[in-house]
Amino acid sequence: EVQLVESGGGLVQPGGSLRLSCAASGFTFSSYYMNWVRQAPGKGLEWVSAINSVGDTTYYVDSVKGRFTISRDNAKNTLYLQMNTLKPEDTALYYCASQGYGYWGQGTQVTVSS
Repeated sequence: EVQLVESGGGLVQPGGSLRLSCAASGFTFSSYYMNWVRQAPGKGLEWVSAINSVGDTTYYVDSVKGRFTISRDNAKNTLYLQMNTLKPEDTALYYCASQGYGYWGQGTQVTVSS
């Protein structure tokens, strides 16, 4: 059974940091590009970041460039998103998703508010 389980979300003040994790199982994690996707309240899905299978190439939406860092540990089957200098507009449910969006986690809530 394929599972993607996100964790690490929470309530943080503007300017703060969070590190999201996504634990993968049930498929060959190290063979897949992986994505982070978010959904803000009342809005559609927004792709945030992606990383290639070996972790040496990364991609970001313009709004998070310089603030977020995607990484992965294939030995631990885990995907990460380090989020710094958080802004209220980063408030969303954050999902990890596999290449092609075939596999999704349940999401972890990030709320940026003072």
